[in-house]
Amino acid sequence: MFRRSLTIAAAALLATGLTAGAAVAGPAEVRLLGEQIVPFNLPFQGTTVGGLSAIDRDPRTGQYVLISDDRSAINPARFYTARIDVDAAGIHGVEFTGTHPFQRPDGKTYPTIKDWTATPCTASREVCDRDGTVDPEELRVDPWTGNITWSQEGERILPSTLLDPSIRQARPDGSYAGQYPLPANERMSADAVGPRQNQTLEGITYAGAGTLLVSELEDPLQQDGPDPTATSGALTRITVQSRFGPVLAQYAYPIDPLFAPSPSAADTNGVSSMVAYDPIDPTRYLMVERAFVTGVGNKVRVYEIDTKGATNIRDVASIAGKKIKPVAKKLLVDLDTLGLPKVDNIEGITWGPTLPDGERTLLLVSDNNFNSGQITQVIALAVR
Repeated sequence: MFRRSLTIAAAALLATGLTAGAAVAGPAEVRLLGEQIVPFNLPFQGTTVGGLSAIDRDPRTGQYVLISDDRSAINPARFYTARIDVDAAGIHGVEFTGTHPFQRPDGKTYPTIKDWTATPCTASREVCDRDGTVDPEELRVDPWTGNITWSQEGERILPSTLLDPSIRQARPDGSYAGQYPLPANERMSADAVGPRQNQTLEGITYAGAGTLLVSELEDPLQQDGPDPTATSGALTRITVQSRFGPVLAQYAYPIDPLFAPSPSAADTNGVSSMVAYDPIDPTRYLMVERAFVTGVGNKVRVYEIDTKGATNIRDVASIAGKKIKPVAKKLLVDLDTLGLPKVDNIEGITWGPTLPDGERTLLLVSDNNFNSGQITQVIALAVR
C-alpha cells in the first residue's frame, strides 16, 4: 500500500463520473463501462469511508464487500458491504449497506500501532502477532462458508518491531473465525531476509472451486532481489496453499520496471491485488500492477497470468540469480487507455455479474489513503 446503508439520498452523492455513453475503448477485449467516485470522508454508520483496498462480490447476496486499510487510527479496522449497480449501460450507483469491525478471538477490535507498541506483549509471538495491530489489504468471500478471508501486511520497524503478515477469517459479523498458516519465508525478520516493510500480502483469491487459497507479495522478498526501478523489473512470489493450510507451491511473478524515471527511492511498482480468472481453473489469474512515480502519478495495468510450466520455488531460499521459469503473463488492459479523467491508487479487483451478451464485468477500487488529494473510484469494465 502506498502511504499517501448509505441512505438513498446519500447514495445520490455517488452518481458522479463516467457512464457507458462516454466510454473509450481500450484493447479489443476490454471496454470501460464507467466509474463512480465515492465522496471524500463519507460518513457511514459511525465510520469514515476511505482507504478502500479490496473488493469482492458475494455470490450469495449479489452484494460486494470492501476492506478499509485504516489501521484503527480513524475507526477500528473494518470492512463494508455495498450494492453496486452495474449493467451493460454502465455503473449507476454505489450504496453502502453495512460495516463491521474485525475482531480478535477475545472479541476486541484491533489496536492502533501506537497502542500496540506502547504495551509490550509478554505472550508467545504467535499470540502477540494474532492480537496485535493490523494493516488490512485484501479480502475475499470464502466460496464454501461465506466467511470473510482477509490479509494484512504486519509491520517491520527495526530494531525491535516485528509483526508477521497474516491471512485470517472473519464471520460475516466480523468475529474471529481462524487464521491460515504462513509460509516460513513470509515471516518478518530483523535480518536481510523475509518481506520488506509495507510490501507483503497485498492480494489473495480462492481458486480450484475453493480448494485453494492463492496469495501474492506486493514486491520481492529481501533475499529475492531489489524492488523494481525505471531500468529493471523484479521477481515477487505467488503462494498456492490448500484451503486446509499446507503450502503446495510458490511461483515467481515478474513485475514490470517503473514506467518513468523516479526522483524517490520510495517509488516502486508492485502487485496490489489478484483474482482467479475462473473459479474452477487453478492456474489462471488476473494481477493488478500498480506503480507510483513522484511528480508523475500512478500507472495501473491488469495482466492475465498462467502458472502452468512455471518453476515451483517453494523450497528455493533465494531466487536471486537462479535459473527459474516465472509465470507467463500478458497484458489485459492498461487503465491509461480507457479515457478515465484520472487513474488513482487501484488496490482491489473482482469479477461482477455477466452481461446479457456474455461479457464479464470487472470492478476495480482505489485506495485514497484518506488523502483529500486522491479519490476513491469504483471502475467497471466489460471483458470479452
